[in-house]
Amino acid sequence: MHTKTEERVIRPARNVYGSLRLPGDKSISHRYGMLGAFAEGTSRFTNFSTGADCASTLACMTALGATVSKIADGVVEVTGVGGSVTPADHPLDCGNSGSTMRMIAGLLAPQAGSFTLVGDASLSRRPMERIRKPLAEMGAGITLTEGHAPVTIEGGPLRAIDYTTPVPSAQVKTCVLLAGLQTAGTTTVREALRTRDHSELALRAFGATLTRDLDSVSISGPQALHSIEAQVPGDISSAAFFLCAAALFPGSTLLFDSLGLNPTRATLLDVLTALGARISVLHLEEKNAELVGAVQITAPAEGLGSTEISGALAAQLIDELPVLAAIAPYTRGGIRIRDAKELRVKESDRIALVAKNLRAMGAEVTEFEDGIDVPGGQTLHGATIDSGSDHRIAMAFSVAALRAQGDTLIQGAEAAAISFPEFFDLLDLVAER
Repeated sequence: MHTKTEERVIRPARNVYGSLRLPGDKSISHRYGMLGAFAEGTSRFTNFSTGADCASTLACMTALGATVSKIADGVVEVTGVGGSVTPADHPLDCGNSGSTMRMIAGLLAPQAGSFTLVGDASLSRRPMERIRKPLAEMGAGITLTEGHAPVTIEGGPLRAIDYTTPVPSAQVKTCVLLAGLQTAGTTTVREALRTRDHSELALRAFGATLTRDLDSVSISGPQALHSIEAQVPGDISSAAFFLCAAALFPGSTLLFDSLGLNPTRATLLDVLTALGARISVLHLEEKNAELVGAVQITAPAEGLGSTEISGALAAQLIDELPVLAAIAPYTRGGIRIRDAKELRVKESDRIALVAKNLRAMGAEVTEFEDGIDVPGGQTLHGATIDSGSDHRIAMAFSVAALRAQGDTLIQGAEAAAISFPEFFDLLDLVAER
């Protein structure tokens, strides 16, 4: 199948200004879609993510017996299978979505039947041993293809385990919790660094009981889930690109309405504040245990300063690191990133691509196995950008292009639709030229 590749020309901007309401959070949409499809009854979600990844989750759950109806723009109704899926007679296609593949494996491992999970070329290169190990420890039959997809699951009754994740990962944690939800006894997941907790909050919203300690979360099974009605908060990982774009232009102001402000995800706001941006939370409320608020960013008149991102911070910011690295040349003191080796096994080798594309724009960078140093005070020129078919690279360099001298050509711009189909339209809306 020949996929059409799309190119986008990004022209320099003078300013970034306006207000935005962003599509639903991808991480929350994945979990609401999956749990709604597994629960008893019909759930209704508004502002559901428009990204292709979340559509992959809904398609897999439909193949397993759930009913999904798109009622209107961003409004989805999901009638669940009441805790018992129907094995599909064909492989479940997870598309480009690692979240779908890793989380659904945990949901399916305790179910009767045989299941095969497949994905596109990019997903088929991503590591899956990290979910095979805990599920095998629980007694599931999981077969990988040289450590990758296709993943074959021989489902059946499992045993509860106490598991410490070697690499902190919200997807692996979710995988084990979803298996534990259906398993007699108490299943515990321990992690050295606390990862995003959307799964714990979503499971509670759907009626499950979990207990959380400082470094662990436990679930006792089996438990049944019930349907909910929920509005998905705006995606802060999508907001990251616009927050960074606004921060580039002294005096720029951008307002975000109904943005997800989960503390395990809002670390970027702290980093931008450390760089000198002024960030105000104008309104804050709780919806299904998720914090949602209105956020305003104003760029500092003197420009952004400098920062170092490493350790726990790097793990929390893993999705936002490409755009922070892409704007680093425009800061006064540069940005140093370490302990981010995980970036090399994302949709692409993000460290290598960030370094390659910054150099194409004339920047000086030093690449490390686990990070990158990007000095500040640099002037960049327009260039041809290789997105590597990676949505976050395509979007990160669209932001960097706004302050470059001359036009920038983004190759493989269609990759943005994986997480954020509206990205380029919204960028045009707020970039004043």
